[in-house]
Amino acid sequence: MASSANPDDSAAHRDVRRGHILFRAPRPPVTLALTVVASAALSALLWLPDATRFLEGFVFVVTVPAIVGALVTPPFAKALGGRFEFHRSAFLTLSTLVLEVPLALVWRAAWQVWPGSVPGMLALATFLVGPLFWFRHLTLYGVSRPSHAAMVPVALLPPALYLAALFLLTPPPLAVVLAAPVFLLLAFGCAVALVRAADRPMRREFQTSGVSLIRPLLDHVGARDSGATKALEAFFLKSAVPADLKVRLLAFVRGGRFYATLALPTVHPGPFAALGASDLPRKLSEQLGPTAGTVFVPHTPSDHDLDLPSEAEVERVAAVSRALLASLAAPASSRSSALVTPYAGSIARAQLLGDVTLITVSQAPSPTDDIAYSVADRLVREVASGPGPAIALVDAHNSYIEGQGDILYGTPTAEKLVIDAKAALAAATAAAVTGPIEVGVAVRSGYSIGQDGIGPQGMRALVIRSGGRTSGYLLIDGNNLVVGRRAPLVAALERIVDVAEVMTTDNHVVHEVDGGINPVGERIPLARLVHDAEEVVTRARADLGAVEVRFGEADVPAVRVLGPGHTARLLTSLGDTLAMFTYMFPAMLLLLLTSSIVVTLVLR
Repeated sequence: MASSANPDDSAAHRDVRRGHILFRAPRPPVTLALTVVASAALSALLWLPDATRFLEGFVFVVTVPAIVGALVTPPFAKALGGRFEFHRSAFLTLSTLVLEVPLALVWRAAWQVWPGSVPGMLALATFLVGPLFWFRHLTLYGVSRPSHAAMVPVALLPPALYLAALFLLTPPPLAVVLAAPVFLLLAFGCAVALVRAADRPMRREFQTSGVSLIRPLLDHVGARDSGATKALEAFFLKSAVPADLKVRLLAFVRGGRFYATLALPTVHPGPFAALGASDLPRKLSEQLGPTAGTVFVPHTPSDHDLDLPSEAEVERVAAVSRALLASLAAPASSRSSALVTPYAGSIARAQLLGDVTLITVSQAPSPTDDIAYSVADRLVREVASGPGPAIALVDAHNSYIEGQGDILYGTPTAEKLVIDAKAALAAATAAAVTGPIEVGVAVRSGYSIGQDGIGPQGMRALVIRSGGRTSGYLLIDGNNLVVGRRAPLVAALERIVDVAEVMTTDNHVVHEVDGGINPVGERIPLARLVHDAEEVVTRARADLGAVEVRFGEADVPAVRVLGPGHTARLLTSLGDTLAMFTYMFPAMLLLLLTSSIVVTLVLR
């Protein structure tokens, strides 16, 4: 399946990687402490300089309803078919107070200047239930359950407690009592209008409510909830298209068993978190099992067109991989070379290993990112048309600058890649000698996605000795490498082996942290990165032993993938949704405040 060469699609793919940003609410103790501070600020604006009324209002009108609301909202939402965790409930309580304080400040300042024209503090206190209910309902509708009927009672709980305590503390005139339900109705109307406007782009393009995907996304990322994963898969599968994929395996047999396997499916490890083909290195390694030895899943030439939308599609690729592994035959050739670069400036390097040539592609120190499948397909077809070894092509994906480095079909860089890869293949063939091949492997795990930017497969080192020279490959389970990090890593490793390359898996599981793309080297210090790389490659070199190299490839027909244009469509819709929400949020808030002020003045 050819990948689109549309520059807009490439930009959309970059936006997926950049745009997956998740906000994590603070821990409840911090949130509740700040809630008390915000409650004090709001109470001061409403009742000071009357100290007695301030203390009563602070405790009974503002703080107690706020804390009770934070505590009761999760079980209440659950009883009505939603889900809203306590840390989110506490943060929502704080957020509503943060919204109310500046509104109260402006009103209080105006009242101080024009006390005869601006309604007093009781009117202000009642007026605030509108923004309180509006913001709560928007949040609960989006995060807990997209149902107005179910979420209205939950959203109303704190405002109702607040009004009851306020009216007990200060018995209101009839006009204020009548104004309160009007404020709530206006807030509900503005909330509904905002939700409908923001949801329109996704409904128009995908016939699906984007708001309805918020809760499954949170549950998938936060808890790997199977129901949430299925809901997200169902959304992506609706637009998926069939594609004929390939799996290539480069395996090393030692002592009569598979000692290490490079799994090279034409699959992109996205779209995000652990959905579909995302976290592919771990999934494929686990499904190949211990029979395959130490499994390496480097990034093959592919982009978001070849994301798999479901676990079932990943299992199809894994099943073909297992069958292929069992069928790999002994090599016909025993010739091999070290990893060679044909000439200065080449973006391709090659190593001949019997019947196959392993080619790695990197534009470093320039940006290097996804290679369109169509480019790789052309290269492999051209090489396969003549005599010589098979091709195993790897995108090193090791020099990240936002929005740069993709290699698209028909571009000058794509033409250069074809020329350089053929030259690298010729150079590796010319440098080859007949003799034994030795391989050693090592794994370093225990990294944190949030702290290190490295996924569950950690660092994996493969060292190959052939013709008396050692070639070292370091594979890091992450999404690209910060520009400038490859050179010091390679320099450090080439004190241990004769020639080295550093690669990343492009695993999109590392996106599920604050900050989005999370390239390797952004969170982990370079000194530690170099230290760990040296340690794991040193262990792999010490592990060297004679191997037999086996290679094979197999078709995986009619696998459902996101396909050309899906990511661009999705991102356009999400961008339109964000733009609509960005404009409509202040507009609806302003409409709510203006209409509520009019009601206050009319009923005064």
